[in-house]
Amino acid sequence: MVQMNANFQKLPGSYLFSEIARRVSAYTEANPDKKLIKLGIGDVTLPLPAAVTAAMHAAVDEMATAGGFHGYGPEQGYAFLRDAIARQDYQDRGVSIQPDEIFISDGAKSDCGNIVDLFGLDNKVAVCDPVYPVYVDTNAMAGRAGDFNEATGRWSNLVYMPCVAENGFLPELPREDVDMIYLCFPNNPTGAAATKEQLLPWVEYANRTGAVLLYDSAYETFITTPGVPHTIYEIPGAETCAIEFRSFSKTAGFTGTRCAYTVVPKALVRQGLSLNAMWNRRQCTKFNGVPYVVQRGAAAIYTPEGRAQVQANLAVYQENARVIREGLAAAGLTVSGGVDSPYVWAQTPNGMGSWAFFDRLLKEANVVTTPGAGFGPSGEGYIRLTGFGEREATRQAVERIRGVL
Repeated sequence: MVQMNANFQKLPGSYLFSEIARRVSAYTEANPDKKLIKLGIGDVTLPLPAAVTAAMHAAVDEMATAGGFHGYGPEQGYAFLRDAIARQDYQDRGVSIQPDEIFISDGAKSDCGNIVDLFGLDNKVAVCDPVYPVYVDTNAMAGRAGDFNEATGRWSNLVYMPCVAENGFLPELPREDVDMIYLCFPNNPTGAAATKEQLLPWVEYANRTGAVLLYDSAYETFITTPGVPHTIYEIPGAETCAIEFRSFSKTAGFTGTRCAYTVVPKALVRQGLSLNAMWNRRQCTKFNGVPYVVQRGAAAIYTPEGRAQVQANLAVYQENARVIREGLAAAGLTVSGGVDSPYVWAQTPNGMGSWAFFDRLLKEANVVTTPGAGFGPSGEGYIRLTGFGEREATRQAVERIRGVL
């Protein structure tokens, strides 16, 4: 008889956002007259920039010709996109990342999950708490997380690094040796951003111990504070210890179009093995690449017109985050984030549980949020709200919440 991967049976309940969707669907079916405003899942609402759609239209027309048709493309991504990324996202910032260290993919979520293919099951994994669930769940599926404790909300083999108000929502170096360290800045869900000085000890730790930093910078375009790095490779020594994940989803509205990239420097070597070569082999074996039309659209982001249009969209989301942050603070909630991040992290009132406050806002304010407990034990007592909603709907949602409070 076939043997199944028993690690899936260890996963608690359902994926966070699936549970949110279930509760929202049940409430909507019971109350069809209620108009919900969704500030929960971080999906964008503005259309793709005009430069992007124009490039994609042109690429579709190109695909309709014998001379312009593209079949299987390079699994690593087309040179026109990798070159633009290397130049504008890295080299223009004084970082010497090269095109052949960049791998185009269909999403940072996919790459964050797939990267575990490179690492042995005995590695000790450290995650921030609260944390984006994908980091934890994919290691649990692989068998690296151990067993889940329902009482504590923790996995037995993972090292949790609390990110709480007392430490400014920034993790502290683990007191025990770990091998794989997940960092996300600006952070999802807390919205915290780390400076170069705060990231340097992590790079030094990883190089000293032989650990690897798995650095998710999907929200770097929201950074506005001087001194906050846009890439881990702005930190000296990071190219020998860090892998970076980036996405066009929140940058340019590619949540439904799917395009992202991962940087694996050639200088990153462990046990005599090049992680760049390993990731290249993994992608060539398991991935056929992002469609040509989509990559042409992504490349348009790097044109002057594309950059201006992206910034215009980002300004709307940044303003939404400000409205949420200031509105909830005026209502008496303790809030953080929403400055270098589209996410606002709000403490629930009077010690109310995260899911209880989620349900209250859903039923009394008709606003969908994300309960902090879904991000880990240290997320209990918080909710996450996103600035990716429509401008007027965001303002209405804040007024509704203030009315309930």
